[in-house]
Amino acid sequence: MSATISVVIPVLNDAAMLESCLHALRHQTRPADEIIVVDNGCTDDSVTVARRFGARVVTEPRRGITAASAHGFDVAAGMIIARCDADSRVSPDWLERIERSLAVHPDAVAVTGPASFYDLGPISGAAAKVLYLSGYFVSMRLLLGHTVLFGSNCAVRADVWRAVSAMVPRDDSEIHDDMDLSYRLPATADVLYDRGLVVGISGRPFDSLRVFGRRLSRAVRTFSLHLPAQLPHRRWAQRLSAQRRRTTLIALPEEARA
Repeated sequence: MSATISVVIPVLNDAAMLESCLHALRHQTRPADEIIVVDNGCTDDSVTVARRFGARVVTEPRRGITAASAHGFDVAAGMIIARCDADSRVSPDWLERIERSLAVHPDAVAVTGPASFYDLGPISGAAAKVLYLSGYFVSMRLLLGHTVLFGSNCAVRADVWRAVSAMVPRDDSEIHDDMDLSYRLPATADVLYDRGLVVGISGRPFDSLRVFGRRLSRAVRTFSLHLPAQLPHRRWAQRLSAQRRRTTLIALPEEARA
């Protein structure tokens, strides 16, 4: 039996971008079993657009991406919860790739992938992809011990979300929800990185120094919630210890594994 998939999209006054996102989701080779749009206080036509595309609309009155995405994850009925943003433009096989990746790797708790910037020029877009996105994945891998989730392009198993949901700080609007969730996954977790799971995203993080600075301050705030308890050497020690135990178990005769 194939897994059911819910797609969660937090939104705050992004009607035009949301329409493009939902249009792409409507034309998936593997359709979503449900699409949940989380209204985080919209005053534009975002809710009307969502309903026109048949999405389920839920309301989260607490402002902030953390509360909005967590609410969507909480009410999702699917066995897999995929997440993108209103400005995400997913490829036609996005959900198919997510389902296949998690089916082929049953021990993986989540899957994520990169992005490209559809509204930046070729030079600035390439620079942003290398310095901003690749830098994010590489640096966070070193800090976490496993691949970090990228909120505009990821999916987690619903049972994994339920295991950590109560720990998510929904009242803190000044953190990065994807980084925070990544920290709440065990250091031993297997998070897949699929290079072919690419979404288009807008370049709005670079709209101004103020906007970019706020993103940096949210990163610092997120780190402050998890350090020093989650210092890199501690997480890597946990991960390497688990890997050694698995290697030892595999090497044992079958009768000694029981």
